[in-house]
Amino acid sequence: MADGATGARPAPAPRAHPPGTDADVLVVGAGPAGLMLAAELRLGGARVVVLEQREAPMAESRASTLHARTMEVLDSRGLLAELGTPPREERGHFGGLPLDLGGSTVPGPFPGQWKVPQTRTEEVLDRRARSLGADIRRGHRLTALSSEGNTVTLEAAGPTGTVRLRARYAVGCDGEESTVRRLAGFAFPGHDAERELLRADVADIDIPDRRFQRLEKGLAIAARRADGVTRVMVHEFGSPPGARSGEPDFSEVTAAWKRVTGEDISSGTPLWLNSFGDANRQAADYRLGRVLLAGDAAHRQMPSGGQALNLGLQDAFNLGWKLALCARGSAGEALLDTYHAERHAAGRRTLANIHAQATLLLGGHEVEGMRAVLAELLTEEPGVARRLAAMVSGQDACCEAGPGTHPLLGRPLPHTALKAAGHRDREATTAELLRQGRGLLLDLTGGTEGNGPLRETAGPWRDRLTLASALVSRPGTPLEGTTRLLARPDGHVVWTGSAGERPLEAVLRQWFGSPGAPGEPASR
Repeated sequence: MADGATGARPAPAPRAHPPGTDADVLVVGAGPAGLMLAAELRLGGARVVVLEQREAPMAESRASTLHARTMEVLDSRGLLAELGTPPREERGHFGGLPLDLGGSTVPGPFPGQWKVPQTRTEEVLDRRARSLGADIRRGHRLTALSSEGNTVTLEAAGPTGTVRLRARYAVGCDGEESTVRRLAGFAFPGHDAERELLRADVADIDIPDRRFQRLEKGLAIAARRADGVTRVMVHEFGSPPGARSGEPDFSEVTAAWKRVTGEDISSGTPLWLNSFGDANRQAADYRLGRVLLAGDAAHRQMPSGGQALNLGLQDAFNLGWKLALCARGSAGEALLDTYHAERHAAGRRTLANIHAQATLLLGGHEVEGMRAVLAELLTEEPGVARRLAAMVSGQDACCEAGPGTHPLLGRPLPHTALKAAGHRDREATTAELLRQGRGLLLDLTGGTEGNGPLRETAGPWRDRLTLASALVSRPGTPLEGTTRLLARPDGHVVWTGSAGERPLEAVLRQWFGSPGAPGEPASR
């Protein structure tokens, strides 16, 4: 079906570093976004060092929801099997109002919310990054950053003293209080928290489950897990955030819970305590020269519906292949500019819907009218539910793909079963064809694999492309009627050969950089 296997290929063989550098890219932060980015960079052939200040992986399960678009991303890298069979919920919410995230509103193979503890997500991504050759160094706290000419220099306090590393690029994936963002001088406009939710995982209590229950004095949420631990969250209407230097005391949580619900949970055993507010900030730029931001380092938001973790993973997935091409010298800086253009817009849309949700969820009795209107629209106008579901699930992802009217342009390649041309007993999905982390040039006419003008035009980019020839297995799919297409390594379709589009060669140059000899790395 394709040039090469459909499974994940080994990372390219190590190259010599540019003179005076220790890596192509230095990534700060080994959370989900940093680990995803490291894996994508290695898949694209860039040498990567990851610095993480924690000495061991995080033990707390903070975020626990993976949405449809993130599941598609993981499928396109062959990582779903490692997650096992996580529970799935079709019932989501928007500001505490019920929102169907099932197949009737979220298209594709992964509708709903997939419940995967953040610890498990990090474990899978850590193993992935290491297996591809990423150098992950724990116990290293960033202390200095400077950029001069074609290199970035980082200093970190490590287990054996100060470590000084140089690379062509650095990326801050170091969370909301990002040291990279501060040291590099990124502007971070927005507003700090005005309201807060207290959160705790508590054992040895027996209280009713509550799903966004708005009571007279505040909001109460309780969900008992299979292991008997109950996660409680509480907000008192009108109460400002506490002045904190750390996590809240259990006594503060139990007191607020009693005032809002009348229930006493003080006899329980707290396993984890946390608070979060409705702060809403976004970096003005995701790139300043050779320093970039991804994940929570680029945006701070209330973690409503699990969107924060998913937004960060999708940042890293968008950036990884682009930065790898630039770090290897195969593409110019204009490609990195598309990272800011695409992900800043996506972050802005997500932060806007989260801000609206914070108002609906944490506002007092003054928001009841808005909640009633939106609840009616969600019930009686299917288009409203589909639009909000697309926002929350990440299915509204799109990129600017130039002129053309084909409905797939700019959109992620739909999950579709394909039959190999000339081998009708062989099938593969579009996700499987993306697992090499390369662009995908797909001929859907059923012609002989590898022949024709597509191969000739794409020849100089063969080190960055998978060529495949196939037929759609079943009628009625989104690919029906499409004869050929080009997808980026992150799955977004950027060419279909339809009327009004640019020639294939121009599109290849835009997204895959300077051509190299077939099968050979492009020149530096």
